[in-house]
Amino acid sequence: MKKIFVSDLMQKKYFYFLTEPEGKNFDPRFKPELSPKEMLELGVFGGKYMTDCRDEFPKEWFKKAKLCHEYHDQKLNFFKINASQPLSVWNKKGWINPDDPRGWFQWYCRYFFGRRHEDDERQIKRWMAFRRHLGQIKKYCPMGEFDCRRRQRQALLHWAYDSRKI
Repeated sequence: MKKIFVSDLMQKKYFYFLTEPEGKNFDPRFKPELSPKEMLELGVFGGKYMTDCRDEFPKEWFKKAKLCHEYHDQKLNFFKINASQPLSVWNKKGWINPDDPRGWFQWYCRYFFGRRHEDDERQIKRWMAFRRHLGQIKKYCPMGEFDCRRRQRQALLHWAYDSRKI
């Protein structure tokens, strides 16, 4: 069991333990199509997300990541569109666990990295519920037509669903 210490812009003196190997032993219902590394390379969250978290995660996750520390740049997103809501909205809706103040993607990065947490069940259920957007793209968009429902496709990427395969 490895102890991870976190000190970034949103968390100080936080730590957690890695109890599983990286990318292994997921809940059987949770089958993300993209790893955090792949998501960061494709372009998610306008490049703004996780710019100050490099010390927490493997360096290889960030080698080809599309990041912009200064501001949210939708041109860095794979579908070149903003599909994010402000963190204030997430907080207002009660979607943020204090242990993961950046939301679902931070939880997913830590889960993928090997942390298991009391919030896993809730987050996995949220991920499963987001799947409904896949059906809408399949129904309304021709195969491989990336200009169709770009915001929805980008949002799916934010949730580790690979909408490029639809």
